[in-house]
Amino acid sequence: MLIDTHCHIYLPEFDQDRRQMIDRARESGVEQFYMPAIDSTTHKGMITLEEEMKGAAFSMMGLHPCSVNEKVEEELALIESWFERRKFIAVGEIGLDYYWDTSHVDGQKMAMRQQTDLALNYDRPIVIHSRNSIDDCIDIVQEKQNGSLKGVFHCSSGTPEQAKKIIDLGFYLGIGGVLTFKNAGLDKVVQELTLDNIVLETDAPYLAPVPYRGKRNEPDYVSLVAEKLAAIKDMDVKDAAAITTANAKKLFQ
Repeated sequence: MLIDTHCHIYLPEFDQDRRQMIDRARESGVEQFYMPAIDSTTHKGMITLEEEMKGAAFSMMGLHPCSVNEKVEEELALIESWFERRKFIAVGEIGLDYYWDTSHVDGQKMAMRQQTDLALNYDRPIVIHSRNSIDDCIDIVQEKQNGSLKGVFHCSSGTPEQAKKIIDLGFYLGIGGVLTFKNAGLDKVVQELTLDNIVLETDAPYLAPVPYRGKRNEPDYVSLVAEKLAAIKDMDVKDAAAITTANAKKLFQ
């Protein structure tokens, strides 16, 4: 069994073949799909799909850092109202993104802190987007860590030192298609770690692994990430799948 701990399968990129895409994933052993939120424009589609795939697809709730703008307070209020109404498996995806736009960095930091407090209040893990901002994200987690904060750095791609800081904070590393990229260097980081704090993901429809790099990603390909991870660690792929699946279940309860 495999779990795709981070996939946006509710997005329009899958509207034409969503059923077939999910069938392909299940044939590869992917039995659960964890869906991070983006913002208010996508909540309805995500939650509708969760209802259609009851017991297999699970929603998170949060504000993506790239969606932080002048309406950030309204978005955060909406997220809090969702948590008052029902349960979610995580607060996410939240975090910081310094790649696309740095004009709302203060707002991103405020939103990350506020949503981390929400996670602590509801005893939920946080799912962190940390593009070009890993150190600042680590600093905020360190600031908020009171012994009960938990979560994952999604699409982990930092240095071995950053990875060890994340693990020391009690967090997991979300490993996806970047592991298969020839010059990304993530394979060297993973070589230095045990599998105890690793979960698998795709970030579908983004960041497809080799040999599909540049094409639409889908949960089926999490099996390719598992194969690459097993090869790097010189272990049976079934063992790598079992360990990372157990990690995902533990983290997301």
